[in-house]
Amino acid sequence: MEDLPVRDACIRRARPGDEAGAYHVCMKTGNFGKDGEPFYREDPDALGRIFVGPYLAFEPALSLILEDEMGICGYALGAFDSRAFYDRYEREWRPDLCAQFPEPTGDPAAWTRSEMVHSWYHHPDYTCPEPYADYPSHLHIDLLDRAQGRGYGRRMLEQVMEELRRRGSPGAHLGVSLMNEAAPGFYRKLGFRDLLRVGEGTDGCVYMGRRL
Repeated sequence: MEDLPVRDACIRRARPGDEAGAYHVCMKTGNFGKDGEPFYREDPDALGRIFVGPYLAFEPALSLILEDEMGICGYALGAFDSRAFYDRYEREWRPDLCAQFPEPTGDPAAWTRSEMVHSWYHHPDYTCPEPYADYPSHLHIDLLDRAQGRGYGRRMLEQVMEELRRRGSPGAHLGVSLMNEAAPGFYRKLGFRDLLRVGEGTDGCVYMGRRL
């Protein structure tokens, strides 16, 4: 049964212990913005380990959690200097992932979604769209269905961007799957513009940026 909207939710700074709830949100939005649970039953935390965990660990001051009476229902995450963040990820986070989850073998076309994500552990994508000097920070946001359409996403992104601005960042970027048809319009309303388009279909992504 689908979660029903609740009356209120609060936006707060991430804290220790949020990992399980935030990983769950990542999985539930992991099918190009739609419910990914049917695709990640064998490893529900596969996506969260790369798209949530490093931010909570390395950038807690730029990590916001959305929580209602049913639990964590969204997050907005940021990194001040993307290249520095990815460098730390490479040194401090990825080695353990690769040790715990061997690179899948065989025909990639036959891999499960979890196996595909495990392959990303071994072959990470550190794309930073140019001009990097204008958009060095990056953002990531996901909301469960029950929290969408209520203004929380906009408010969380604006709060993270305000903190980036306060720290002196000139701009931020984010990546959007080409399969997530609704997301680009949402970001354009917030002032983002297209910077780079790579790939196509399920592998395609558009990077969008906004000056701060």
